[in-house]
Amino acid sequence: MWRRVLWEGTVAGAVGVVTMTLAEKVEQRVTGRPDSHVPARVLERLTGISGHDPGSQDGRLRTTNLLMHYGQGIALGPLRSLMAHAGLRGPVASTKFTVVRLTNDQILENMTGVGAPPQTWPRPELIVDLLHKSIYAFTTGLVADLLAARSGPGPGQVHASQPGRRGGVGPLPRS
Repeated sequence: MWRRVLWEGTVAGAVGVVTMTLAEKVEQRVTGRPDSHVPARVLERLTGISGHDPGSQDGRLRTTNLLMHYGQGIALGPLRSLMAHAGLRGPVASTKFTVVRLTNDQILENMTGVGAPPQTWPRPELIVDLLHKSIYAFTTGLVADLLAARSGPGPGQVHASQPGRRGGVGPLPRS
């Protein structure tokens, strides 16, 4: 199972990050927003590499940026695949995964001092980031769910289908 989770998640994450990148390029054409170099700055801080002029748009900066941008998307794919294999599938699971994707970015960006907490961002910038990370998470989730479904229902789905379980049951009332 672990090999399937890994390779299916890698595929799902790659499809998700490519889709997110295409959506970003469309949004940038519409809004005129420039490329973000935050992924490159984070990777530079994490690895201790640098060497480009901060004001330039040199090839090394672009390569570092793409490596971190695609690397994060691909690296998180196996987690979504694991969710799907456990039976956590569909839009609710993808919503949860959106939070994971956003949290991953925020930990790395804030830990390295490259970013600031999202609550301090201008609202339009926050909305754009939420939109793009949601596109990533839902695309990755769709691919992971489709691939995992080939193995049948996950353990959580099997448990939920046991006799005596009823749908639509909410939490106990407060006393």
